[in-house]
Amino acid sequence: MTPLLKSLLLVSALLGGLGCHAQTNPAGMPPLQAIPHLDVQRYLGRWVEIAKFPNRFQKQCVSSTSANYSLEADGRLRVLNQCKLASGDWERALGQAKQVGNSDSARLKVRFAPAWLSFLPFVWGDYWVVDLDESYQLAAVSEPSREYLWILSREPVVESAQYAALLSRLKAMGLDINKLEKTDQR
Repeated sequence: MTPLLKSLLLVSALLGGLGCHAQTNPAGMPPLQAIPHLDVQRYLGRWVEIAKFPNRFQKQCVSSTSANYSLEADGRLRVLNQCKLASGDWERALGQAKQVGNSDSARLKVRFAPAWLSFLPFVWGDYWVVDLDESYQLAAVSEPSREYLWILSREPVVESAQYAALLSRLKAMGLDINKLEKTDQR
């Protein structure tokens, strides 16, 4: 498959996946909120996926899903997502994220479409950090419609009490934690 065809397929997935959702709230829940402040410098680095809501754009991933965030010269974040496929090969997606609002905003927009399409608003999806521990070791990321959720950690194993407390907070936010599927990190 040519790089252009891959890019077009990725854009199609983004159009159907991240950028085109109406904001909905489950049964009287207030709108989802991001955490009040995000220190981007502390957020940089490698995060492993502990669990997620199933989604189309990760269905090929069977294990070892991670994201690596680094700072670009223009202040945006470089995002490198990767996972292991059933064949044992690695799939990588390089993207970019930008904060929405202040420099400590936990509301970001992310895109994995080619840079030449970045002027199109619909190639940018919401990436909201909705929970983050004080030590920047365990995070939850979602978006306004609550259709997507990722639990990320600096380590491949999270202490069970810490994980249960996070799930309780996410449930209180109106996120359907029963949809979570654990990620194999071997």
